[in-house]
Amino acid sequence: MQLRIVRSANYRYWAFSAIAVGTLGSVVDHGSVIIALPSVAAHYRTDLPTVQWVVLGYALTISALLLPMGRLSDLVGRRRVYIIGTLVFVLAAALAGSSSNLTTLILARIAQGIGAAMTQGTGMAMITSVFPPNERGKAIGLIMMVVGVGAIAGPVMGGLLVDALGWRSVFFINVPLGLVGIVACLAAVEETRAAPGAGASKSDFDWLGAALSSGALITLLLGITNGHKSGWGSPPILVALLSFCVLLSVFVWWEQRAANPILDLRLFKRRAFSFGVSAAFLTFLGSSAVLFLMPFYLQNVLGYSPRVAGVIVAPSALCMALMGPLSGWLSDRYGWRRFTVGGLALSVCGLFLLSRLTESSPVYLVIVAMVLQYSGMGFFYSPNTSSVLGAVEPERYGVVSSLLNLVRNSANVTSLAVATAIVTATMGSMGFEPSLEAVRDGGGAGVGHAFTVGLRNAFLTMMGLLLLAMTVSAVRGEKVRQLRPATPT
Repeated sequence: MQLRIVRSANYRYWAFSAIAVGTLGSVVDHGSVIIALPSVAAHYRTDLPTVQWVVLGYALTISALLLPMGRLSDLVGRRRVYIIGTLVFVLAAALAGSSSNLTTLILARIAQGIGAAMTQGTGMAMITSVFPPNERGKAIGLIMMVVGVGAIAGPVMGGLLVDALGWRSVFFINVPLGLVGIVACLAAVEETRAAPGAGASKSDFDWLGAALSSGALITLLLGITNGHKSGWGSPPILVALLSFCVLLSVFVWWEQRAANPILDLRLFKRRAFSFGVSAAFLTFLGSSAVLFLMPFYLQNVLGYSPRVAGVIVAPSALCMALMGPLSGWLSDRYGWRRFTVGGLALSVCGLFLLSRLTESSPVYLVIVAMVLQYSGMGFFYSPNTSSVLGAVEPERYGVVSSLLNLVRNSANVTSLAVATAIVTATMGSMGFEPSLEAVRDGGGAGVGHAFTVGLRNAFLTMMGLLLLAMTVSAVRGEKVRQLRPATPT
């Protein structure tokens, strides 16, 4: 059956459909778990900074392992790594749903992060490898469509499942989705890896580079996520940030000397590559915290239930699902710059409206603002990713796709930490307890107003980051030559 599918004229769509199932499950998991966090905190009788590790532990693990897993998939086979990763994700989801204490839940989420690191960059690399170069934007747009559908389904399903079956169900739902994805991938996707003669084999895996990159990312993200709680000048935070600088320096030194580096740093000499990666980091840094903070605003300031909060977010995710394929298709024909810059302009407008929110704002203002922001993200991501992949050889797709996902995940964690620090610092300056826990518990008269003021300050800061991303996208140029494999397969 697989042979017939591979030889089919529509093989690229069969492969996309198979991988889309796993991608959908991963995105649904992210949105539904965020909606379930307040319920998890109430169940285990803990505070929100502690229960955030259900999300942060997952994100940290993905960020630490994305580059090594992307490089490994280029060497030993992308489909193999993808299927094993999906299986790990499914087993860990079952463990998370049946966890008897918060420690077990966090450890299960870390295990899910290992599986997700094996699938995130690998799935994109497999899809872009089976589409021709002149349809790369369309391929990435199709991935964005799946991400958008998952972003819609995640909060909505999360709210419905939490209300009807309890928070554990948001983890159990990943099991059937993951198993279907494994079967589909086995049936419809051909194995891909770096071309023979590309200069490396699985015995040449850069173990030291993998350890250095993982250590650098973990120390950086731990320092950033705990800085606002422990104090930016406290010894643990200073040690974490200093360790990051040392590990990063050693990583750069080693990668320039390794025979087969985990990430060829010479890629950053290519303007389209380096500027595209920078624009992606700034964009997610200036956008990701919205999805984390808005449930607190919708549920604890405006008073909506988790189910209604999920429905409010749904139109914005639908727009991202629609704009991703459209901008990818258009960028294949007209170039990417007008769509990356235009998309970021839409997101800036959305964040500006969000920065005008008060504790009595009408819900339609929230919907319009988030629709603008997510439409802009949909317009930006496909053309920008296509431009970065167009600047590298196809045998590097695994590690470069993983790098792009690493940039996104690292920016997500950093965005959450920075925005939370701004919100809680604002609340503290107004005489209230500087924590999101105070918002969830009511915190007395005025806490909703203080939180909303902090929210406005955070959104204005994020808007400034998107303006910087617009500048980077505007000045990086438009055309790059299409690169071919180093050695024909």
